[in-house]
Amino acid sequence: MVEYQPNVVRGGVRAEIDAGLRAHMSKVYGLMSFAMIVTFAVAYVVGTDIGAVIDGNPATNPAFLSQGMVVAMLTSPIKYVIMFAPLAAVMGLSFGIHKLSVGAANGVFYAFAAIMGLSIAGIFAMFSIGDVFKAFLATSVAFLSLSLYGYTTTRDLTGVGRFAMMGLIGVIVLFIINWFFPFGSAFMFALNVAVLLIFSALTAYDTQRIKNEYIAFADAGAHGSPEGREWMEKAALMGALGLYLNFINMFMIMLQFMGGGDD
Repeated sequence: MVEYQPNVVRGGVRAEIDAGLRAHMSKVYGLMSFAMIVTFAVAYVVGTDIGAVIDGNPATNPAFLSQGMVVAMLTSPIKYVIMFAPLAAVMGLSFGIHKLSVGAANGVFYAFAAIMGLSIAGIFAMFSIGDVFKAFLATSVAFLSLSLYGYTTTRDLTGVGRFAMMGLIGVIVLFIINWFFPFGSAFMFALNVAVLLIFSALTAYDTQRIKNEYIAFADAGAHGSPEGREWMEKAALMGALGLYLNFINMFMIMLQFMGGGDD
């Protein structure tokens, strides 16, 4: 792993890299934040309609979604498309980012954010706005603290990241098993705690990884070329995607822990 060592290069070159790093990280957080706005805007608009249909009322946002579409989302195979489309988009970006133009990659990223909004829209039918806000605020504080730690620490978090990824694979397997053979509420609580810890660790690790990838690239002197600028645009996008996924997963667990649900 590349460490951020001030003595690698000196003078104006290091200052240029420092300024470029700040700009790069700002772009990563900016892309992530805008994607988050898209996700929660879509989730709110659709979620309020889902809640209305469940309560037997007409759709509240007919300009965006008809009552028939809400019913289809709840009862037809469309719901499975919505469930698995975000995973397909993430895999498409991860494996196809080098073949996509920067514009196309951004389009896929924001389409993914919108589809993710559809997939979590049920939170606005199941929980009050107050519960959602409290969970979002708590997640934001935790996320920013962990990301700041990952950015500033001199400790190599590679081992933490690898351990968290192995833990994530294990948790996914356990979730699949629990789907077919339910283990009970106590087991699910422990599993959710594990998920929260895993994505907390990944937040710090991913932040450090994004930072070190930029420094290694800039130290190599490749960031000034057209190809280098394209690489940085795509690297910022993929960095934003990773942090976005960490935040969303932390938020969903926080909401389960803090939200009482609507009566």
